[in-house]
Formats: sequence, structure tokens, C-alpha cells
Amino acid sequence: MPADLTRRSAFKIAAALRARDVSAVEVLEAHLGVIDHLNPRLNAIVTLAADAARETARAADALIAAGSENLPPLLGLPVVIKDIVETAGIRTTWASPVYADHVPEEDAEVVARLRSAGAIILGKSNTPEFAAGANTDNELFGPTGNPWDPVLSPSGSSGGSAAAVASGMVPIAQGTDFGCSLRMPAAFCGIVGLRTTPGLISNYPLPLPWDPGQVLGPMARSAEDAAMMLDAMAGYSEKMPNSVLAPWSSALEIVRGREDAKGLRLAYAPDIAAIGVDAELEGICRKAALGLAGDGAIVEEIDFDLSDARDAYLTLRGEWMVGMQYERLDNLDAFGPNLAGNVRSGLGTTMQELAAAEDMRTRVWHRYRKLFETYDALLMPMSPVQQFPVKQNFPDSIGGRKLENYVDWIAGAFLVTMAGIPAGSIPAGLTQAGLPVGLQIAAPRFAEPLILSLGKLLQRANPIGWPAWADSH
Repeated sequence: MPADLTRRSAFKIAAALRARDVSAVEVLEAHLGVIDHLNPRLNAIVTLAADAARETARAADALIAAGSENLPPLLGLPVVIKDIVETAGIRTTWASPVYADHVPEEDAEVVARLRSAGAIILGKSNTPEFAAGANTDNELFGPTGNPWDPVLSPSGSSGGSAAAVASGMVPIAQGTDFGCSLRMPAAFCGIVGLRTTPGLISNYPLPLPWDPGQVLGPMARSAEDAAMMLDAMAGYSEKMPNSVLAPWSSALEIVRGREDAKGLRLAYAPDIAAIGVDAELEGICRKAALGLAGDGAIVEEIDFDLSDARDAYLTLRGEWMVGMQYERLDNLDAFGPNLAGNVRSGLGTTMQELAAAEDMRTRVWHRYRKLFETYDALLMPMSPVQQFPVKQNFPDSIGGRKLENYVDWIAGAFLVTMAGIPAGSIPAGLTQAGLPVGLQIAAPRFAEPLILSLGKLLQRANPIGWPAWADSH
């Protein structure tokens, strides 16, 4: 068995499977070996379905041996699912003691799509309770460590998925994103995380099916792998009232076909939230963004300030928290302080505050719309702070400046969410401490192939290598 199997890209593993250079069982066992070795310290995967995964791997090998020319695109690739998304026969807890033993009878629609694409559902990844928080910790399972240094946070709420991918436990993983939950963990762990256009991937049966805030998306070590997974996850759903069809047939084909940035005009904005950004991080992001000029793009720094929308997002977030927990409002005391506090805060929202927030959301949308009449994409630092200790709930200051509330530090991410547009976090380099830095790319609706194409170019120019801690263990 090739020693580097778990460090290959998903695309290369898939190619090796089709060429019969390696079997799906070998691929699975190699990744189970990494899980056995690293997961006790990282706590990225909280429920492991190894026996069912082995059955699926054997079935994949049989399908390959049969010589079919139309093999599913993700055939034989292990994947983990965030523990707020239902998996038939595999425990789904929402990281809450209230649901510690819950085993769904039916897959969420995105999981069914991944199974149909041939992926092997290997287990569930850690998350804060009901994904409420930008650090991955909960009373049921405890914290997840960062593969670059386990004493640091992988961020959240898709921190378990990010840590599993970055450390080589799986080549790809599923996550969700409302405020920053796909993008920030991707930045903290040095992988690619893509927030998708609302409706592109089915949320069913998550609550609030009309909601443009929470979306599902892929997490992978490369932009090409994220595109391959995106193709398998996307598709029209009759179960979702906001479901949409992409205007492209394959993100992967577009990403693999673009080798430069010629003809693109890109904007770089260092701080759209006006909260401040760590100087080292901003310098790394600036260098990576401006470096795309070497690939033929026109890159211009602009002043794009959406800080006046921060309070409106908090109002919309409060409405979302109440809506997500509507069926459990009479039992809030059963939940942890993070989740319960978020819901109680939302319950105090007035109708006038909600209307004002919706008005601001509209204005934010039009600001982006006008921006994208001039520029193809907007680039900016993904995080304003470096990785913080794993048990710290959230950073409360940037450069010595006190933040106003516990979500201020993710404002550069949630001010993208407000517009309902796609965005991705792409590794842009390493700090002097050897920790990864993410560059956020936002673009118009359905521009996922462009985001990932730029991501491919950025990764080619700014390779970051393997996580230091995982590499030494």
C-alpha cells in the first residue's frame, strides 16, 4: 500500500482507484489508520462508522472490478459529515447531550447525494452544539484541536470536518456555513472551504428551508477536490423551496481548465468590517491577492466598508437562532449556555428591529451588486486574528482594541453571508509561527467555479505543506 495514500488529493485517489492501482478497501484502511493514530488527540471525528464503511468499500471494489465505464465520481472516497446533518443508521447528535443517542432513519438529502456519487460515509465530525459558535467545543464531546497545533482552535462550527481533512483522516468532508462556519475553520486549518450560493445544495431536512443564510458546502485540501465534491453535492431539489440549478454543468471541468487569471479584474479590501486585522495576516493576504497579477489578473486595492451592517446581522442571526430552535423553545434550559444565550437574545428582537435589518440586508446586496459590475471577485483576509487557544470561546480584541461583542471577530465573514453570495477560504501562506492563513474570495451568485479557479492559482503560488503537528506525529 502506498505510504502517502492519505496525503494524496481526492482527485488522484479517485484516478488510482479507476486505474486499479489501489483498492477502495486499501484507501479506507489507510484513512482509518490515520484516524486511529491522530483522532484521540484531535477529537475531529466523534462517531465512527467503520464497519458500514468497510461494506461500502467492498461494494465499490466490486463495481470497479465489473469494468463499468460510468463509475460514480466520488467512488471509494471516504468522507465525514458534520454532526448536525442526518445520516441514516449513524448517530447524529447535533453535539447536544439531549440527542446523545439519536440515530436517524433517513439521510439528509446532501448525504444521499454523496452516497449516490459513490462516497463512503465514514463518520460524523465535531461541532459546537447545534453549530452555534465559531469554536468547536461542546459538553457532549469536548473540544477539537487544530492539526497544526492541538492546543489551538480549528475555529467553528465545521471545525471537526476541517481538522479531519487537514490531518489526512479523510480527503474531503461536508460542512455548513451561516456566519463563517465553513470558511473560518478552513482558514484556521489550512484547507479550502466553500460557502455556496443559497439553494445550490439542498439543506433538507434542516429547519428554515427558505433561509438564505445557512448553506452546505465542500471542504478539501485543494480547490480541485472541492470542485469535484461540489459537483456531487449540487442539484435541484423538489424538497427545497429555494432550490436552484447552477448555470454550469461541472465546476471541476471549469477549474481544471483555467490555468491563469487573464481577463479578470479583482478587488482587494483589507477590512470590510472596520474591526482591524492582525498586521501579519493582512500582509500575507495582501501579498497573495496582489500576486494574482502574475497570473494575468488586474488586482486593485479598494475601500469597501460594510461596517454599518454589523448590527443588522446580529438581528438577523437572532431571528435565525430562534427559528432553528423553535420546536425546542420551551426546553432551552436543557441546552448549553452558548446556544441558549443566542436563542434568548433573539427572542428579544422587535419587529421594527427586524424590518430595519432586512432593509440593511437589501442595501448590502446592492453594494455588492454594484461592486461586481466592475470587479469579478472581491478578495480579503478570512480571519482578522490568528489561531487562538482551543478552550477560548472567542477572541475579544484585535491588536489591543476591544471588540464590542462575541461575534464581532467574524464580521468579515458574516458581511458576505448577508448578501447571499458564495465565498471561499483559500490557503494563502503561513505565519512566522508556522500557522496557516486563509484568503477569502467572494463573488456573484453561482461564481463557485471562478472562486475555486482562483483558489487553484493561489494554492499553486502559495503552497503551505502539511500541518506541522500532524506531520510529526
